Amino acid sequence: MHSFRKEKYEMKQFFTLFIVLTALLSGCKEDFLDTKPNTNLVIPQRVEDIEILLDNTSINKTGGLGHMGADEYVFVDYAAWQGTFTATERNAYIWAKDIYDGLMTVRDWEQLYLSISFANNALNSLDDLKLPVNSRTNNAKGWALFLRAYAYADLLKNFCLTYDEVTAQTDLGLPIRLSPAIDEIQPRANLADTYTQVITDLKQAAALLTSQFPEKNRNRPYKGAAYAMLARVYLSMNKYTDAEKYADSALNLYNKLIDYNMVSTTSATPFTRTNDEAIFQTTTVGYNIVANAVWNTEVTVNPDIINSYKPNDLRLQIFFAKNPQGNYYVKTGYFGAGAYPFSGLSVDELYLIKAECLARAGKTSDAMQWLNNLLVKRFKNTVPYVPLTATNPDQALQLVLAERKKELIWRGQRWSDIKRLNKIGANITLKRVLNGKEYLLPPNDLRYAYPIPADEITYSNLIQNPR
Repeated sequence: MHSFRKEKYEMKQFFTLFIVLTALLSGCKEDFLDTKPNTNLVIPQRVEDIEILLDNTSINKTGGLGHMGADEYVFVDYAAWQGTFTATERNAYIWAKDIYDGLMTVRDWEQLYLSISFANNALNSLDDLKLPVNSRTNNAKGWALFLRAYAYADLLKNFCLTYDEVTAQTDLGLPIRLSPAIDEIQPRANLADTYTQVITDLKQAAALLTSQFPEKNRNRPYKGAAYAMLARVYLSMNKYTDAEKYADSALNLYNKLIDYNMVSTTSATPFTRTNDEAIFQTTTVGYNIVANAVWNTEVTVNPDIINSYKPNDLRLQIFFAKNPQGNYYVKTGYFGAGAYPFSGLSVDELYLIKAECLARAGKTSDAMQWLNNLLVKRFKNTVPYVPLTATNPDQALQLVLAERKKELIWRGQRWSDIKRLNKIGANITLKRVLNGKEYLLPPNDLRYAYPIPADEITYSNLIQNPR
């Protein structure tokens, strides 16, 4: 049978959820999550049950592999790389062909497909129960569609190559599972069909979800979150007209920026989970030390990024702290006091998407206005803010991309950014140096698509990503 990696904290959450929903699991063995069931997870009976199923925050996760391969951090200490971190982390850091070193199960894949199964269970139950169509059932359906699309989009980022209109019909996508049975076996669809599934789900979700912003429950999507996710997905595909359109739609519903002058520069937890900029809350899966290196003093933020922050830029003190050796590491971010980094949707990301799309459309002045509207909230107000200026669209674009790298650091977006930018000629080559040896990841390399976990290859007979 297909097996899941056992994680005690998730067992507790899942069992609590199942008990609330149904008595079907009474008497379950402790190792339930270690055996892949051959039936549905649960059978909800009411719309309230479906909402409880979807409200389980353990399914609001993204993978950490992309962060481990990106250029936001460095290992200063070779001994730490050798001894402190897992084989997967060591191998991902140098883009080895064998990432997992014999590990059969990978949470970046399994956790996301478990989230998809939860969403499919909710959708199937809504159909089976023949519930009356009203705002509540519509919102539940939109919620499930959003979560399914959100998980597939993250899987695309880590396990597939960059979208290319020319090759998308033949490039490998993902197994598209639309049934609640988590033992369902599907072959890998092509990349075009996988993106179509994500976009279709998000558009349907946007039509069904409430327009009311969930101030106290940022793990629950609303219409603006679906628009924001569409903007992110279209940007990852280098489709800027669509990305700008949906960024606008999201910002028309919710548009609040945090004035960083009002944020503590010394606090270990500068932001709350319900901070003004968070639209939808997710974190990375919780087993990757590097990907989840909040307050990990052995993981050093890339000095090139640190040196790019200008004087009076509050982000340097709010985002980072120094270890005794003088190297910067990451504080907690938009996920409040949580141990893992924020990887969700936010208003500042939308500003950056908007600014980038304007620059690419040749609208230099408008692009810089959007960028400066964000940055003025990031610099000390004790001295006059000096707006960034550009004389042409290309210069504006470079400024936007530079600020995107600084603003969205440790948010799980850099890997996708490198992939999409290289697809259109950015020519970003990643380099690591360990113990005097140099490792390179050239643009558009096959290693930008991580291997499918070995147990999934065996169980589902999937085509493995070439490395």
